[in-house]
Amino acid sequence: MKDLIIIGAGPAGLSAAVYGLRAGMDLEILESNYMGGGQVLNTYEVDNYLGMPHYNGFDLGMAFQNHVADMGKELLSRDVTAIEKTDAGFAVHTDQGVMECKTVIYAAGATNRKLDVPGEEALRGKGVSYCATCDGALYRGQTVAVVGGSYAAVEDAVYLAGLCGKVYLIHRRDSLRAGAVLEKKLKGLPNVEILWNTIPVEILGQEEVEHFHLRNKLTDEECTLDVQGVFVAVGTVPNTQLLQGLADLDDYGYVIAGEDCASSVPGLFAAGDLRTKRLRQVITAVADGANAATAAWEYLRS
Repeated sequence: MKDLIIIGAGPAGLSAAVYGLRAGMDLEILESNYMGGGQVLNTYEVDNYLGMPHYNGFDLGMAFQNHVADMGKELLSRDVTAIEKTDAGFAVHTDQGVMECKTVIYAAGATNRKLDVPGEEALRGKGVSYCATCDGALYRGQTVAVVGGSYAAVEDAVYLAGLCGKVYLIHRRDSLRAGAVLEKKLKGLPNVEILWNTIPVEILGQEEVEHFHLRNKLTDEECTLDVQGVFVAVGTVPNTQLLQGLADLDDYGYVIAGEDCASSVPGLFAAGDLRTKRLRQVITAVADGANAATAAWEYLRS
């Protein structure tokens, strides 16, 4: 019977591990991927983490993981299949058996939201990508499109502009949701063109992406871009399927939890991108992990 099981080894889960270990908790960290670090590993540059401007996302994620390793705790590679509330705490069902614990911090993060247009699934990995830093180098000198208007989408467009001959940024609104500094940087790039009030209709191609069919929301005018790559950055979907029927979720599937990260189930805490909150960034995920571990420790003491 462990004091704590942390599910997910992104910034939130790893931060929780550091605070939990420092508090002397007997804990394990479960991660379904072959390595921890979370989505930050796929970020070209993290420019808003306090004290670490212009920091490579992969390096930051590995620094988080190494911090935990230096404290003597390694990740366990496990696929969690179910979480059950028991009289003693929780039973965490995995692909390698059942683990029992008194508290759980659920920090499984979120996955990329899809466009849900014809051609997207068929051409996934053949020009359709959800990670600019992973696949951008494949389109060096070519023409690509980025879909979205968030900080992540603008960051992707800036990164790709340094590799590709032409970058279209497709946004369904008439303004971006990125910081002023980043937006100014984007608009100063000569090989970037923003298409406002525009939505995807279809991604076309035989063996790989060849065309991107679009429609202007205001005029209903349609156009087709000749592109070799489509990078999707339209937000994320919380990985909270395992909590359905167990903890209270909002209409979008996020765990309803406050700053102490406590869910509606005593002893179950939610941290990171899957928790209801205004801002989902590395720095808020790290803060969630610290708060969740502290709250779990206080719960055990009580």
